[in-house]
Amino acid sequence: MRADRLDASLRNPQAVFLLAAALALPVAAQAAVGVTEIAGKDGSGPVTVFYPSSSEEQPLKRGPFTLDFAWQGAPVRGNGRLVVVSHGSGGSPWVHSDLARTLVESGFVVASPEHRGDNYKDLSAVGPESWKRRPAEVSRAIDAVGQDPRFAPLLALDKVGMFGTSAGGHTALSLAGGRWSPALFKEHCEADIAEDFHSCVGALARLDGGFLDGLKKTIALVVIRWRFDDKTWYTHAEPRIAAIVAAVPYAVDFDMDSLAAPRVPLGLVSARQDKWLPPRFHSERVLRACAACVRLLDFPNGGHGALLSPFPPGLSGTLAELLDDPPGFDRSALPGMNRRIAAFFSKHLLP
Repeated sequence: MRADRLDASLRNPQAVFLLAAALALPVAAQAAVGVTEIAGKDGSGPVTVFYPSSSEEQPLKRGPFTLDFAWQGAPVRGNGRLVVVSHGSGGSPWVHSDLARTLVESGFVVASPEHRGDNYKDLSAVGPESWKRRPAEVSRAIDAVGQDPRFAPLLALDKVGMFGTSAGGHTALSLAGGRWSPALFKEHCEADIAEDFHSCVGALARLDGGFLDGLKKTIALVVIRWRFDDKTWYTHAEPRIAAIVAAVPYAVDFDMDSLAAPRVPLGLVSARQDKWLPPRFHSERVLRACAACVRLLDFPNGGHGALLSPFPPGLSGTLAELLDDPPGFDRSALPGMNRRIAAFFSKHLLP
């Protein structure tokens, strides 16, 4: 990223520390990155695990991606810490595999649970229904890795890291101590559906300035009012998690007072050109409420798909409009972002 595009946050001491730590992170050059899949616990989906390995990396085909990993490679000891990665709606582990590689090269084991009803194979429970159970699926992913005989001897699970993006960012905020309710989701959509349409309806439709826009908003609100009037507060306590990063998180349905003092260190990544979850309604609201939070990075030209790496090819229609990179976005900045996230976890999880 060009110097004149660096975020102003680099001028504050904590950001400078994180950047210095990122540049100083040791790279486990002697170890490859292994990957395996283990069964989820108690009905949860499978968990993809990335880890330091003594085996040789080979091309691995997963969906549209060909990636170099040591499939079922022999695990070796890293730094003894686990980071759980929670994917976004309709997501998979593979669009975060570059981040996983950086974390593994820094010594971490990385676990990515497949969220039931909200993944690339199954979209039957996208939205609040999935958000209610995602945090518990993170807990069960920690259990699954901790009970696997290959990884149990290599890990101490008293200090686990957690990263989530988009809907996974919502999961991250829940685990940081935030409380949310479907009723707040409904109230937000009633007040701001015209300016935050995709936050309310996803990629199912778009407003294009045509005469049908009013009808689209009316239909959306009828459905939202019917399905999401639950005023219950939802949260989830996971004492093993000791540091969290939320990237472009879904946040409008949170009680912001509950995020004013997160129970663990909380870092955020935002993207100014995010058309799916506009920062002023989501990530910026969290940062305004939380004086203790750290802005790890703010992409001035980044869209909602900025953190997907590798980026899924062949998107079309509304999904492409929401996820494709805006003009001027420089993907060469992503390795630096991944190192900064790894530095944040190293600072808070390692002795």
